[in-house]
Amino acid sequence: MSDATAVAAAASSKDPAVGLRAVAALRELQESLEELQVASARDHGWSWQQIADALQISRQAVHKKYRRLGR
Repeated sequence: MSDATAVAAAASSKDPAVGLRAVAALRELQESLEELQVASARDHGWSWQQIADALQISRQAVHKKYRRLGR
């Protein structure tokens, strides 16, 4: 079982301390994966609008969050 699978399973724990720690870890993982994929999309020539559409957020939001990644 992978660490991500274990953390996902812990998110449904009946113990709030365990569940909340797992939720925080999953949020951190999600942020890291999103940044990785946005950087990849930019490297592949995707526009901010294309990325925003894929993430289902506004172009302004994705640009503000990731503009430091450049192209």
